[in-house]
Parts: sequence; C-alpha cells; structure tokens
Amino acid sequence: MRERMSAVDTAWLRMDSAKNLMMIVGVYEFDGKVDFASLRDLLATRLVTHRQFRSRVMRDATGCYWQEVDKFDLKDHLIRRKLPGRGTVGDLKKFVGELASRPLDESKPLWQMQLVDNYAGGQALVVRIHHCIADGIALIGVLLALTTEQGDDEPDPGTRRHRARKNGPWDARLRPLTSAAVKAIGTTGDVASKVLRGYGVMLNTQGAFVDAAVGYAGMAARVAKDAAAIALMPNDSLTSLKGRPSGVKVVAWNEPIAVDDVKAVGKALGCSVNDVLLACVAGAIRSYLIARGERVDGCELRAMVPVNLRDPRHWKDLGNKFGLVPLLLPIGVENPIARVFEVRRRMEALKTGYTAVVSMALLGAAGFAPHVVQTQALDFLARKASAVMTNVPGPQQPIYLAGARVTRLMVWVPQSGDIGVGVSILSYDGGVQFGLIADQALCANPQQIIDRFEPEFEKLVLALCMLPWGQAVDAEGAHSWLFAQPVHAGRDRSKSSARMR
Repeated sequence: MRERMSAVDTAWLRMDSAKNLMMIVGVYEFDGKVDFASLRDLLATRLVTHRQFRSRVMRDATGCYWQEVDKFDLKDHLIRRKLPGRGTVGDLKKFVGELASRPLDESKPLWQMQLVDNYAGGQALVVRIHHCIADGIALIGVLLALTTEQGDDEPDPGTRRHRARKNGPWDARLRPLTSAAVKAIGTTGDVASKVLRGYGVMLNTQGAFVDAAVGYAGMAARVAKDAAAIALMPNDSLTSLKGRPSGVKVVAWNEPIAVDDVKAVGKALGCSVNDVLLACVAGAIRSYLIARGERVDGCELRAMVPVNLRDPRHWKDLGNKFGLVPLLLPIGVENPIARVFEVRRRMEALKTGYTAVVSMALLGAAGFAPHVVQTQALDFLARKASAVMTNVPGPQQPIYLAGARVTRLMVWVPQSGDIGVGVSILSYDGGVQFGLIADQALCANPQQIIDRFEPEFEKLVLALCMLPWGQAVDAEGAHSWLFAQPVHAGRDRSKSSARMR
C-alpha cells in the first residue's frame, strides 16, 4: 500500500544535502528510569499507528510516496546504548551532534530513538525524525501524546482510564499549545484564521494558492507585496556565522530561565515574552561576535522563523503545515531596552503580513518543480538568512514518559541550504530552555553563545532597575540613563504603555 506525499513534504524530503540534513532532533532528560518495555509498547500503540512512522519513502518519475513496510520491526527504530566516557553532559552533547550529522536510513521509515542508559546518573532519549514526516509542532504533539501528567504507578488500567476521562483527551491539552504557536511571533488571530481556512488547498494543489489568495477580499494586494518583498529581500550582515557549512553539527544548551521572570520583564516594558526572549538571543549573538573581534555596529542577523499554520483541531494530522517569516535580529543595538523595543517594532510589522503563507506556498510549488529548480529556489532563500529559529510553548507542568519524569525537553529544527545555525527556544514546566545547533565550520563552540543568554537577560533586568521607578519606560529614556547622555525634555513618553511597578 502506498500514498502520494504532499508537495510541501516532498520539498522537505528533497532538501536533504550532505551539509544540512532535514532532521528534527530532540532530547529528553529524565529523573528516574524509563521502563524500556513500556516505552516500546507506547511507540507500538501510539506512534506507529501513524502511517508515516511505519512507511518508507519511495521515489519514481511521478513523485514521492509513502510505502508501508511489509515487515516493520520496532527494533530498527528504538535502540539502547551507552555514552562513551563517564556519561557527562558534554558526552551527551557530543553524541547528539554526531547523530544530527548522520543521515537516517531511507530503506526504513525515517525516524529513530536512542535511549541512553548512562547519562549523568540517569537516562536521556535522543529523537531523530525526518522533516518530511511532519513539522515541529505536529511532532511535539505526537511525542507529547506518548507522555502522561503523572507517573505510571496506578494500580490498574481502569484507574488510568478514569484519570484520562477526568483530565480530558490529549487533543484538548494540546490545543492551547498549537493555538499559541500560531501566534508565536505575533501573528494576529485574524490573519491566522484566514490562513487556516485555506491552508489545505494551498498545501496540496498546484496553482491553488493564487486562486485561494485572490478569493480572500483585501488579501491579494498584501500577498503580492509580501511575495515581492521575499523576492527582493537583501542579504543580512556578513558575520562569522554566515558561510559554507561542513555538515558536522555541534549542539549546546543552557539551564532554564524562569518563565515568570521573563513575564515580569515583558510586563514592565509593555512587550511580549517573545519580544524579550528574541532580544536576549540578539544580545547573546552580539556579545559573542564582539568577543571574536567582529564589528557589530549596524549589524543585523536574519533568522527564518517557522509559523504554525495548522488548525489546532487537527494536531493529529502529520505533514508540514507552516510558513517561514524572515526576522532581522537587531544585533547592532547596544542598549538592551532599546533592543527589546526594536524587536517589538519588527514583530508588529510582521503581524498584518502574509509572508508565512506565501513562503508555505513557495515550498508547495518547489515540491512540484524539478529537483534542480527547487534547489535553486530554496538556496536563494537560504542565502538571505544566517539562522533558523523556533520558539515553541511546551507543557507548563511536569510530564512523564514510560514512568520517568521528563526534566528537560529540547527540539531543534533543521537548517537548509547554507544556513549553519539553528536556535531553539522551548518553554517547559515553568522554565524557558535556550538551545543551539550549529555547523562546526561556522561555530565550533556554540556553548559560547548559549552561555551569554542568561547574562543578557540579567543585563536587561538590571537596566530596568536603573531607570526611574513609577515612570513610563521608553528606549530614549533608557539610553539616556544607561549611557549618561542628555535627556531631551520634549520627548514623548506616551508611546510606551509599560509602567514600572
């Protein structure tokens, strides 16, 4: 039995290259031991029920297909192993980088999980799934459906069924996650609702995007404008993070920052949590480049940000249903408060646009085009950016997998073309986790960027504390106080609605 692959999924399949593999890589860390037999049963009953997870990829002159494997063997996909050395955090990071550099076997379904038994006195699970199976939001939903909100110590299955009825089905718990992801970079509900009404047609039917877009009154002109903006988009600043990747990946991550602390800073500035986090990312990269002796004045780094276009009611559907929005990070801005406001301004400019859905349509068109045409089109987009960045809201309560509590959850999406840096921001259990995957040729030690993330946040907090309390916060005033420059008496402070408490 076989099923034709959608145009967008085909584009992601054909995007594989020796320097950038189209794999989504995830890491779970556990407190306690994972019951291996229970994990195997969970995969058999909740993951492999999705056709793509038991099907291999087939190609012919007419396109690509999902072909169910006659003798599917879970042993090919769930593997136990031990880290070399003492099983330290550094050993795990090295292992994850090696797996991220190694292609999946196309003779089998394109996913694999490796349970590490000797990590830091506990265990970790490294997950690799090809992007053609699904996008990050869908995969997070599928993987979360393997977990529970409590340990598996109930006396009998009847109790578990009672708890499931009491807590509601997983789709109800995941709906807020996918709904929030639609707005992850400030996409308005109005734009998202219009996009969601037409995404199915646009993803699966060649040429239908234009017809669908024209059918939405008032949208066609803005769609055309955003399409032209993509075509005419200039390259971002040339830094050491931009160049030709080697295909060897390295990863890094930090200790989480409390979500409540980030919310408090955002409230004081009248900005979103996302604005604050992205400004800290820009600050960390800025500090890293300065330490390398690079000039950052006026420097801007473009990150391609995936925006979920999936109907929250259909989170169980796999495949790729998202668009990309190009975000310029203002790494040339020194003032941490001014940097947050500049990020907010750029987010606002993206709110009313349709860049995400235009890019989704371009991916669909690329999936229909000959491989060489697709490569040229996607390489053009990749040359315009230095990084791919995701910001995904995860569960805000502890979750358990096969009896073990998940203490850390991280996911990195792949980079295409010559993009060599992937930034991941994922919130989980009251904390915000910042992770980075990079090509070794462009950033041999991404930990040097990661370690600057929390100091940038602390610098922002300190800057807020230095400003006059009880007054409105604005970028000009912040610069005057922080850098001892004269304050213009006539400046308009009414532009900021934030009030220091």
